[in-house]
Amino acid sequence: MFDLSGISMNGDVVLTGLFPIHFQTIQPNLSFKVEPAPPVCKGFNSRSFRWMQTMIFALQEINKDPVLLPNITLGYNIYDTCTTPSHSLRAALTLASGPHEDAFKYNCVGSSSIPVIVGDAGSTQSLVVARTMMSFNIPMVSYFSSCTCLSNRNEFPAFFRTMPSDAHQAQGVAQLVKRFGWTWVGSIAGDDDYGHNGIQAFSDAVRKLGICIAFTEVIPKVYSRQRILQITETIKTSTARVIVMFALEGDAYPLIREIVRQNLTGRQWIASEAWVTSALIATKENILTLSGTIGLAIRKAEIQGLKNFLLQVHPSKSLKNLFVRELWETIFNCSFQTTIEYKVRPASMLSRKKCTGSEKLNNIHNIYSEVSELRISYNVYKAVYAIAHSLHNLHSCENGNGPFGNQTCASIFNLKSWQLLHYLKEVKYTSKLGEEVYFDDNGDSVAIYDIVNWQKNENGSIKFVHVGHFDATSDSGHDLVLNEKMIIWTGGKVEAPESLCSKSCPAGSRKATRNGEQICCFDCLPCADGEISTEIDSLNCVPCALEDWSNLQKNQCIPKEIEFLRFDEAMGITLTCMSLLGTASTMAVAGVLWYYRKTPIVRANNSELSFLLLVSLMFCFLCSLTFIGQPSVWSCMLRHTLFGVSFVLCISCVLAKTLVVLMAFRATLPNNNMMKWFGTLQQLRTVLACTVVQVVICVAWLLVSSPFPVKQTKYYNEKIIFECDLGSVMAFCCVLGYIGLLSCMSFVLAFLARKLPDNFNEAKFITFSMLIFCAVWLAFVPAYISSPGKYAVAIEIFAILASSFGLLICIFAPKCYIILLKPERNTKKYLMAKTCPKKST
Repeated sequence: MFDLSGISMNGDVVLTGLFPIHFQTIQPNLSFKVEPAPPVCKGFNSRSFRWMQTMIFALQEINKDPVLLPNITLGYNIYDTCTTPSHSLRAALTLASGPHEDAFKYNCVGSSSIPVIVGDAGSTQSLVVARTMMSFNIPMVSYFSSCTCLSNRNEFPAFFRTMPSDAHQAQGVAQLVKRFGWTWVGSIAGDDDYGHNGIQAFSDAVRKLGICIAFTEVIPKVYSRQRILQITETIKTSTARVIVMFALEGDAYPLIREIVRQNLTGRQWIASEAWVTSALIATKENILTLSGTIGLAIRKAEIQGLKNFLLQVHPSKSLKNLFVRELWETIFNCSFQTTIEYKVRPASMLSRKKCTGSEKLNNIHNIYSEVSELRISYNVYKAVYAIAHSLHNLHSCENGNGPFGNQTCASIFNLKSWQLLHYLKEVKYTSKLGEEVYFDDNGDSVAIYDIVNWQKNENGSIKFVHVGHFDATSDSGHDLVLNEKMIIWTGGKVEAPESLCSKSCPAGSRKATRNGEQICCFDCLPCADGEISTEIDSLNCVPCALEDWSNLQKNQCIPKEIEFLRFDEAMGITLTCMSLLGTASTMAVAGVLWYYRKTPIVRANNSELSFLLLVSLMFCFLCSLTFIGQPSVWSCMLRHTLFGVSFVLCISCVLAKTLVVLMAFRATLPNNNMMKWFGTLQQLRTVLACTVVQVVICVAWLLVSSPFPVKQTKYYNEKIIFECDLGSVMAFCCVLGYIGLLSCMSFVLAFLARKLPDNFNEAKFITFSMLIFCAVWLAFVPAYISSPGKYAVAIEIFAILASSFGLLICIFAPKCYIILLKPERNTKKYLMAKTCPKKST
């Protein structure tokens, strides 16, 4: 049997309590030569002592309650576990073997069995005790063990807790991290089940949310300055500005102390419930480094009457309770000079002033009597009442309706632990504070947390400000509720800090993960032309529809620019003006010729063909206007057919005039009467015949495969070319080929007649006009093919206008020059004069 520190009180049913009254253990020197001394506990924890006092207070309340367990007295056996699994195991083995006279410092009278355990505090300690007690079916109700592993009903069928599971806390912290857009966080765990399982649950939760862990460090249980410095260096060099720490306050303290010593600021700490309200860490000395710390804390509650109960403690009333004397010495920094035996008395205590016993607890601020932040104490309070209500339900059972064999009931005076286990699974009651308390199928309690923010008080100390709550049982989607305006972040800022490996990619770009790095570390690549992304941090860019194109920001698809030759643009205005100028010039020339139609020069050059040629030229100039403007079905059919017919009519007139010139000169030869067979009527029939051929080609073209408007996207990605599709390329080639045939014939004939003797030989002017005509249209073909869109249309219009101006100027400018500026040449005598060849010597 082990020598354990503790206190007890007898009763009809005795509850066992396990509390870490001390937070450090001094292990004996193992020389293996003599029997080792037992480990010595040191470092009195006033906070844990308050937890123990809360259990005693709750039991006294229940014993006085006339409704709950009337005429039944609850007692207790309370052990100090010294925050170590080994002491917890000693207590468990003591329980398993029954009471022993050396179990406490003084003999106690208790029950012959231990039906239930209140405790332990740490998850590792609870794991040790639960595994030991499993064979005895002794139920445990823990007030501070949060490890997710303890929810395993197959391994721990008798374990219950009023402390929520870390699975819920990890989810809450993950939601908190997601809420503020932190995607790059560091994590630190204590080297125990609480730390390892807590940080693992958190890591699993955040990875599902697309959040990355920058680093994970473990604080050793046995203090190692080298390891603490390594962790501090990791924090210092990491780009993560948010750090989540799952560790007990005793484990976290050495690391925090080193971070404060190095003045490592600018980090946003997220605390687990184990240290978020720790008085050991939340001190004035740490305010500069830890101000703004935020975390999930166990729900705070106010227990009526507890403060007065705590203040009633006095060493003179508890001579045999060493815990009270240690509390007194810790709070008032004094020492009792008595014969009471201490296991260890540090040298520092020998130099302290003597405790008089007249000190007043309510005259000094201390964590023991501070009841404004009752969180773990409230869990202890709920655990005791859950056991009491289970015992009450058991005691209220009537035979014939019982849960055991033959519907029998258990006797509270001869209680077996497995019988109480049944009622603990079914217990459900409403506390004095209005909270409904029960255990789920895994033995866990309702998971509701306060969210606490560390802020600087007026006196420079740290105050815990309630800024929200996390309710894991909520089905409304509002499990995390925060008042963000109340939060003060690290450095005293009111805006949440950033913690990103890479800043978010704006709309119009996509994320590209860096090789060998986590998904939170990426580069932002702009979307390609024609693709967009409308959301932040898009993984892919989405191509726009065929009719749309991306804007400059690549965050929106906009309709593509539809390009065609418009009347209101500079090029369209220029070509329109040229077309109208050509038309007006042709009309002016026609007017001049009409006015001087009886003069020799007009009559000598076949005035009927000249006027018909001028009319055809007017159509050539005007047909170019059909190429300008938005293509339509009619404009597409009209532009090419009108162009083809007009030019054939024009070239046919030129061809006829050329034939007239040749035949006129041949008619002057003896016995040549050819002109009577190629008079005016025959000339017009020739023009008509040539034109009809083109008309037939155009009609066939329109009937078989007529031109039609089409929106082309093959030339440019960012715009649509609205143009007329030829329908049949072969038909268009036939139209151009026929024009080319007539032009070549006219050119050849005019070239042959260019040197015929005459003062006004029209053939040479026709030759020049046909030369220009052929040159323009030969240059047109490659230029047209290589220039899609409106520029191809503009080239075609330019070719039409250039060739038309060439015909108009070359054929009619010399006539107008003579008519208007050299009228003396406009005589029959001058025109009939022939150039005589030089005589040979």
